[in-house]
Amino acid sequence: MLTGKRLLVTGVVTTDSIAWAVAERAQLHGAEVILTTHDRVQDLTVAAACALPRRPEILTLDATRRQDYQRLRSDLNGRPLDGALHAIAFAPREALAGDFLAAGDEAIELAFRTSTTSYARLAELLAQTSVGRDSALVGLDFDADGRAWPVYNWMGVCKVALQATMRYVARDLGPRGVRANLVSAGPLLTRAASGIPDFQTLLDAYAAAPLGWDAQDPGPVADTVCFLLSDMGRGVTGEVVHVDGGYHAMAAPGLRAGDGARAR
Repeated sequence: MLTGKRLLVTGVVTTDSIAWAVAERAQLHGAEVILTTHDRVQDLTVAAACALPRRPEILTLDATRRQDYQRLRSDLNGRPLDGALHAIAFAPREALAGDFLAAGDEAIELAFRTSTTSYARLAELLAQTSVGRDSALVGLDFDADGRAWPVYNWMGVCKVALQATMRYVARDLGPRGVRANLVSAGPLLTRAASGIPDFQTLLDAYAAAPLGWDAQDPGPVADTVCFLLSDMGRGVTGEVVHVDGGYHAMAAPGLRAGDGARAR
């Protein structure tokens, strides 16, 4: 499905991440995978990369620094990209937990720049390195369809903004052959999830997903990402694809079918 594709995958830190699952499946589908890492977690990324079917090249990227994207372009040394995975998100704890209105401006700005603006910066890099060929950018999202969760706070706001950013990227880069989409994943037990206070609250909610939801299996999400990165997704852009067992489609996910009738 991805034979002949060169893909840039961000966000691989440990083997339990969605990004790692995407890198693994992309390689199994025939892609050449290049990973990015941050200096703070480089050793962890290298260890996770060793568990992939083939040892990938690893380049450094600080997603909050615009100049780093230009350096990354230089590190690619003229090699074109066919696609990229945006799996970058971070918010200081004060922007994730506690009083929503009490979060400081610096914490909010860092969360936005890391989790949202970086999607546009990565799109710009992809457009610059895929001139003359179709390419695809896929980002990882979490249910941000106009609802406020008991936890997540400013990261929830960043995810809503991420969806808007994706649509503007799709508008501007579509004529240049770049597709832009998001995959909205149900909650998964990853390293990133461990930084979300009261994450169990999210897991408990997804027990109501019609298809069920396995928080330890990133496979369904990774498979959907690979589809969107492949030529089979060539007609899809500006889309948020939900991979959450159907939870997002339920108006009252805590209420079982028939409960309302019995209540009357």
